Amino acid sequence: MIEVTLYGRQNCHLCDEAEADLKALQAVVPHRLTVIDIDSSPELVQAYGLEIPVVEIGPYRLKAPITAQELEITLRAAQYRQQQLETLNTPAYGNRWTGADKVSYWLSRHWLALFNLIVFIYAGLPFLAPVLMAAGAPGLAQPIYRAYSFVCHQLPYRSFFLFGEQPVYPRAAAGLEGLQSFEAVTGIGEGSSSQELLDARTFVGNPTTGYKIALCQRDVAIYGAILLFGLIFGLTGRRLPPLHWLVWILVGILPIAVDGFSQLFSQPPFNFLPYRESTPLFRALTGGLFGFMTAWFGYPMVEKSMAESRQYMSEKLLRVRQSQKQT
Repeated sequence: MIEVTLYGRQNCHLCDEAEADLKALQAVVPHRLTVIDIDSSPELVQAYGLEIPVVEIGPYRLKAPITAQELEITLRAAQYRQQQLETLNTPAYGNRWTGADKVSYWLSRHWLALFNLIVFIYAGLPFLAPVLMAAGAPGLAQPIYRAYSFVCHQLPYRSFFLFGEQPVYPRAAAGLEGLQSFEAVTGIGEGSSSQELLDARTFVGNPTTGYKIALCQRDVAIYGAILLFGLIFGLTGRRLPPLHWLVWILVGILPIAVDGFSQLFSQPPFNFLPYRESTPLFRALTGGLFGFMTAWFGYPMVEKSMAESRQYMSEKLLRVRQSQKQT
């Protein structure tokens, strides 16, 4: 049996005409008609509010104005398609609300909350590590440091510290007045040998310096900014348009690339440029711009895709409910 769905609303004469034409065509091309009032769903009002009546016949869709001849032609096309699919033992389309449908519908409606929760947990756990160290629970803190060591260098002179005399301990080469350098506080040299880098990386902190966060300054800023945009995007009803790709490159990518690569290529083993050590401010600023602009570039596009899924799943759910009422 061909499934036909008519989207309309009350007091719509074009909708009534389309429904009457479809009922008259029952004897010509048998089909099961489901009439859905779009006012029963905000998603359907947004999708069809200016286009009703809309008729879906199998995989085909017709929009107003719709003639009886167009309906008959489309019904015959859907009938022929269904016959071919049945010959191949392929179901034309489902009329059941499955567990996978429930998951897809839930995800399409709540993806932003899920994303924000994941980013919050991912960006929040590194802060828990120094809290646990200060609380005298290194056995609980060390697994966090080890886990994040796979995704971050965790160099302490490029990390934030909690519960110490300073929030940061930059290298002396950064030239920041009023702050004790990492070398002066720890006695670990500024060299770039494997042993010095290992000693620096494994330095977690102590009661005097405090304890480093398990993500570096730049990463903290990146994920913090992604979370910030996610919250703003949610508060605005997910209506912000996507950022233009050129703005994303110029404001989001270029500053972090210049800051990061100018430092990288100025130090061993490259030494292409005059020696430069970035500062906590530049790392946080460029990381924050990158995270915020990247989320602004990507989240609205995800929402567009999820909105299409919401519409499709909402339509399917209403069709299933109407079909269950009719049977």
